[in-house]
Amino acid sequence: MKLSLQEIKDRKLWEEKNYLLPQYHVEQMVRETKKRPFWIHFGAGNLFRAFHANVAQRLLNDGVLDRGLIVAEGFDYEIIRKIYAPRDNLGILATLRADGTVEKTVVASVAEALPLDSSDEAADRRLKEIFAADSLQMATFTITEKGYSLTDGSGRLLPDVAADFANGADRPVSYMGKVSALLYARYRAGRKPIAMVSTDNCSHNGDKLYAAVSAFAKAWIANGRAERSFLEYLDSDRLSFTWSMIDKITPRPDRSVEAILKEDGVEETEPVITAKNTYIAPFVNAEETEYLVIEDDFPGGRPQLERGGLIFTDRATVDRAERMKVCTCLNPLHTSLAVFGCLLGYQKISEEMKDEQLVKLAEAVGYTEGLPAVEDPGILDPKEFLDTVLRTRVTNPFLPDTPQRIATDTSQKLAIRFGETIRAYQESGTLDVRKLKAIPLVLAGWLRYLTGIDDRGEPFAPSPDPLLEELQACVREIRLGDAKTPDAVRQLLRRKDIFGVDLYEAGLADKVCGYFEELTAGRGAVRAVLKKYLG
Repeated sequence: MKLSLQEIKDRKLWEEKNYLLPQYHVEQMVRETKKRPFWIHFGAGNLFRAFHANVAQRLLNDGVLDRGLIVAEGFDYEIIRKIYAPRDNLGILATLRADGTVEKTVVASVAEALPLDSSDEAADRRLKEIFAADSLQMATFTITEKGYSLTDGSGRLLPDVAADFANGADRPVSYMGKVSALLYARYRAGRKPIAMVSTDNCSHNGDKLYAAVSAFAKAWIANGRAERSFLEYLDSDRLSFTWSMIDKITPRPDRSVEAILKEDGVEETEPVITAKNTYIAPFVNAEETEYLVIEDDFPGGRPQLERGGLIFTDRATVDRAERMKVCTCLNPLHTSLAVFGCLLGYQKISEEMKDEQLVKLAEAVGYTEGLPAVEDPGILDPKEFLDTVLRTRVTNPFLPDTPQRIATDTSQKLAIRFGETIRAYQESGTLDVRKLKAIPLVLAGWLRYLTGIDDRGEPFAPSPDPLLEELQACVREIRLGDAKTPDAVRQLLRRKDIFGVDLYEAGLADKVCGYFEELTAGRGAVRAVLKKYLG
C-alpha cells in the first residue's frame, strides 16, 4: 500500500484496513482547483494537514466544495519536495481519540503544493498567476508567530528583510517579503479583493500579518519600488486582515502511529528530518477536538466553511474567544502541567493527569481562579471548553504531547497566560487578588524549574527559551536547602515584560517567594508542597 492517487483507487484494499478515503473525484477536483483557485494556504506543516486540509476534505466529501486547496511552503522547501510531491499531495491523518481508537483518513484535498521560493521561476510564476486570479477569495496562514517578525530580539531589521525593503518585490527572500510580493501582484492585476486570514496561534494574529505587509509596502514606496496606491489598496475595503482563534493539539508525528500504519501495510511512512530541522512524515497525528473562530470579513466572498465546523463571527467575539483559551481555559493549564511535569520527571502530559496533585493544580488554575475572571465569548461556553480540556484532551493517553515541548519559551508566555488573570483580579470590584494561590504556586514552580534540578535532586535540561541564560543566572547560586529567596529572584518578580504585572504591586511577590523557598527546601520538596497546598 503506497500513498498515491493510483494506489488509493484500489478502495477495497484501503477500506478493509479502516481507512477513510476521499468521496469525490480527486483528479477532477485538482483540475478545477488549478483553473479556478479560491483558497491558498501558507505553511505546509502538521497543523495545516490535520486541520485546514481535513476541513476541506469533509466539505468536498459532502459536496459543499467542488475545489480544494493550494498550499505554499515558504520556510522549508524540503517539505514540498520530500513529503508532498512523492505522494501526489496525499497525506494520512491519524485522529487519536480519547477512547483509544485511531481514525485513519487519506486526505486528498490539496490540489497543488508549491515552494514559496522566488528563486524557483516556475513556482514563483505560478503563485503570481494564482494571486492574479479573479476566483481567489482567501489566503490562510499557519507559519508560527515568528513568521511575521521583521526584526531580531534587539529590534534590528533581519538581514533578509532589510535587503527586501531595498530591492522591492522582484525576488524577495524573507517570508513576509514573499507574501507582500504576491499581494503586490494582485494589486497590479486590478486591485482584486482577498481576505488574508492568519490562523496562527497568537493573539490579534491578523494585526501581525497586516503590520508586516504594510511595513513592506511603506518601505517599497519610500525606496521607489512600489506606487503609493499599493498601500492604499492594503488599507481599502478590498482587503481584510482578519483575526482568528485556532485550537488543535497536533504533536509531531509519533512512532506509535507510524507502527500502526506499517502494520496495516502502508509503505514509506518514515518521518523526515529536513536540513532546517523540521520533523515531518507522510502522516500527521492529532487530537479529535478542534476550534477555529474567524472574523467574518471576506471582501471577495467565501464558501460555506461553517458547514465544516468553522465558526464565523465579529472581531470582538474572536478576541474574547482567544482570551478565554489563552488566559484561562487551556494555555495556563498547559504551562502549569509543563513546569511541574518537568520537575517531577513526567514525559507525557496524559500521564500527569493520573497524578492527583497535578490534576488538582490544573483544576484550581482553571476552575477556581481562572473562570471567575473570564469574559464569556458567547459562541463557546468557557466551562464546557474547560471541561473538555481536562476530561478529554489533556487526559488522552494516545496524544503524544510532552511537558518538555510545552515548556518551550515559557518566559514569553507567562504575561498572557497568567498576567492577564492577575490584572483582571486587580481591576475587579469583586475579586480579591490576594486570594490567588494556584497561580502564584505555578509562578514559583517556574522559578524552581529554572534551577535545572528536578525533585530528585538530579539535573535536567530546561526547554529552549530566549531568556533562559539570563533567567538561570538569577537562580544559579541556589542550592536545595537554601532558606532564602535571592535578591536577583526578587527583582525578577518586578518584570512586567515577563509576568505581565509587577508582582509586588499586585501583592503576590511575597507569596511567590514563600512558595519558592518551600519548593527548594530539599529533595522531594516539590511533591511535598503540592501535597501541602492541594491535598
